[in-house]
Amino acid sequence: MAIVVNMPRLSDTMEEGTVAAWLKKVGDKIEEGDILAEIETDKATMEFESFNEGTLLHIGVQEGETTKVDELLAIIGDEGEDISGLLNGSSSADAKEEKAENTKEAPAKTEVKEETSSAELPDGVIVVTMPRLSDTMEEGTVATWLKKVGDKVEEGDILAEIETDKATMEFESFQSGTLLEIGLKEGESAKVDALLAIIGPAGTDVSGVAVNFKGPAATKTDEAPKVEAKKEAPATTSDTKQKAPTPTPVTANGRVFVSPLAKKLADEKGINLTQVQGSGDHGRIVKRDIENFTPAASGASVGKFVPSGQEDFDDIDNSQMRKAIAKALTNSKFSAPHYYLSVEFDMENAMAFRAQFNSIPDTKISYNDIVVKACALALKQHPQVNSQWFADKMRLNNHVHIGVAVAVPDGLVVPVVRFANEQTLPQIGAAVKDLAGKARNKKLTPDEMQGSTFTVSNLGMFGIDTFTSIINQPNSAILSVGNIVEKPVVKNGQIVVGNTMKLSLACDHRTVDGATGAQFLQTLKGYIENPVTMLV
Repeated sequence: MAIVVNMPRLSDTMEEGTVAAWLKKVGDKIEEGDILAEIETDKATMEFESFNEGTLLHIGVQEGETTKVDELLAIIGDEGEDISGLLNGSSSADAKEEKAENTKEAPAKTEVKEETSSAELPDGVIVVTMPRLSDTMEEGTVATWLKKVGDKVEEGDILAEIETDKATMEFESFQSGTLLEIGLKEGESAKVDALLAIIGPAGTDVSGVAVNFKGPAATKTDEAPKVEAKKEAPATTSDTKQKAPTPTPVTANGRVFVSPLAKKLADEKGINLTQVQGSGDHGRIVKRDIENFTPAASGASVGKFVPSGQEDFDDIDNSQMRKAIAKALTNSKFSAPHYYLSVEFDMENAMAFRAQFNSIPDTKISYNDIVVKACALALKQHPQVNSQWFADKMRLNNHVHIGVAVAVPDGLVVPVVRFANEQTLPQIGAAVKDLAGKARNKKLTPDEMQGSTFTVSNLGMFGIDTFTSIINQPNSAILSVGNIVEKPVVKNGQIVVGNTMKLSLACDHRTVDGATGAQFLQTLKGYIENPVTMLV
């Protein structure tokens, strides 16, 4: 059955989008994850991927045309399927139901409109839902609330900091009023378009609005099925069966029903909550359960050795960034045929060059800056390595945007140094330093993390001599940079002390052949071993 694809909301303030380019044409086969089009929002031009499979039957917005969010963008279905009903607005109830089931954004938007219609909401009350703050965001986590219930909110005020799959971003209010209800506590997650907050006139009763809202459910722990509690109930004797407290239910994601105070006391006393039987409603652990908890006896016989250790671990919920990294790298590793080329460069001239360069007042460059600049120049000579793979084509980029991998507490982000071949070494150094600082403070914008054509990953500062990386798709290659090592080398038939650095180039064999990758590394070797040539 045909699926209606609507104009997506790709930024928190986006109200309409312009189709910059279609990457598929009518009649093309579509796989889930294929890039359908490039959409220009109010913040950036972003790739929009398909969440459905089938044949592209209709394009509703031509390149250069603009339409509102949730308006018809395209229709995907079976080849030759009749879609006239969808085009003339007389679709059947079945078609509408299929649209709601298969469209990522339409159902939530439709439900929000139904649940927040002026006929049902108190005057002036507005439901604020979890925004889509990146093109790939499917759910968000409230990192911090900057307003509390009862606070006055002005249009443009920052309501909260939302953790997405790419960064933690500030979410501003588009309405004025009083914050009447908070739907998600700090640390809780929910799907895009789930209830986030309610704003309206002070003193308005919105309890019914929160209860009746039918958006996507938040990730909470108050709906564990009672059946699970019964399955995990420990065996009891007939004398105690009726008096035994209800075992604590455990949800599918491993969370335990426990009051905040009981959890705090358990942490202080080092008590494993999974061993505690809750006496509260539906087996919830409360304060008295922690205060009265006694570890079970070992039952070991006298004289028998009993290990005194206790198994212990901490479960940490995966952040949105960690989920996105896992998804992207898994997709890259198992879809792109990787191969690796390893080289070792003489760094004597580079070390002398850097020392002389940094002797200039107010100038400081790193070895990583030298590598980025050298890669940028080499890529201009080897466009095949600067390419990108798509399902229906290979793109040879004439510009050079180099992604620089930066480690952050939650994982790894790749901000982009744009037009790196046109920048000087100090400019590259300043750009990398600025982007790395933003990355560690979670202040990178989506635009600063998009558009790379090649990636550099450097672990040399951690003492790593050599390693390989996973390609940052849709790029065709990534360069892994190791530490500079002082070691014996042979020069002019003599063993002398030298300094070398190992690099490994991971290539996608669909776009970069072995000889092409080797030629790129030869050109890179010339620049790094004789860095003065980069200034010519």
